[in-house]
Amino acid sequence: MFFSLQKIWHPRRPHSTMRGGLIFTITFMVALHVAWGCPESCLCQTSSKIVDCSSRGLLEIPSYIPSQTQILYLQGNQIRIINHTAFTNLPGLKILDLSNNSISIVSPNAFHSLRSLQILNFTNNIILYLENQVFVSLMDLKELDLSLNRLFALPESLGNSTRNLTFLGVKQNQLQRIDRSLLESFMNLKVLLVQGNPWHCNCHAIGLKLWLENFLYKGGTIDELICSTPENRKGNDLLAIPFEMYKGCPPISSPYLMANIHHHNAEHRSNGRHHLDQADGIVHPECEPKPKPRPVSLRHAIATVVITGVVCGIVCLMMLAAAVYGCAYAAIMARYHRELKEVEHLAPAGEHGSAEEREPLDRSLA
Repeated sequence: MFFSLQKIWHPRRPHSTMRGGLIFTITFMVALHVAWGCPESCLCQTSSKIVDCSSRGLLEIPSYIPSQTQILYLQGNQIRIINHTAFTNLPGLKILDLSNNSISIVSPNAFHSLRSLQILNFTNNIILYLENQVFVSLMDLKELDLSLNRLFALPESLGNSTRNLTFLGVKQNQLQRIDRSLLESFMNLKVLLVQGNPWHCNCHAIGLKLWLENFLYKGGTIDELICSTPENRKGNDLLAIPFEMYKGCPPISSPYLMANIHHHNAEHRSNGRHHLDQADGIVHPECEPKPKPRPVSLRHAIATVVITGVVCGIVCLMMLAAAVYGCAYAAIMARYHRELKEVEHLAPAGEHGSAEEREPLDRSLA
């Protein structure tokens, strides 16, 4: 390197040649620093490809992070904005921790270059809103934690590109609802954490309720989804609200909801669910309410029980009558034979008459 600089600044070289050589050398040195250097406020581990910039009082993402970095820790700082160039030089990054900062703004293209990212931690920031395309490039993302922020809604396209997501945390935000269509796009989701949001458990929540039941049935893990509104459901877990509580909602037309209702009516009748929403005079298909229960089935069940009881009672009475008759007949016959033997024992044999003479008496008794 020193030899090259000598050649560049040799007095016999033309001025243009020296300037071109200088630019090339500076560019090369900058590129070398970017590839192998380490930000002053960070700790870099070249062998494990880890860069630790946690709790350093940083106000922004450091420049010149080594391009081969795979794990980047930025938690515990005072970073406020994630701009679109923050991670452009880190194509191999797999784990990014941005928790415990003051992040409120995330550029829509902030993660455009992080196509290998697998874990993204955004917990304990002050994010109010995320653009739809902010996660669009994260095809390999498996864990996303947005807990302890101020989100009122999740990006509508969140599930379009993050189909490999297995963990989603949205605890302690300001979420009132999550669309069932968004949750259905997470084909590989295993853990969903939703506790601590002001959930609105109106008719629209039936879609979420049925999805959660199906998610649990398939072995998924969730925490509590506690309702904040309406008042008559405040403090209740959405999954524990009986199906009958939604009987005033519009009728269900969605095949998905109908299939789930039939499934849960058969296996979890006490926890059955139903639901749909009506806003601004428009009835949303996924929020249509359940039809009223059919009392005919209940009457049939009661009638069956009554008829069965009557038949059993009649049979028992007939058996009791037969038993009484048998006992009475046996007692009469025993008494008759006893008296007959006493008469035969006391009277002479000739006075009794022949067997033929006694036969009419036997017949009459029989």
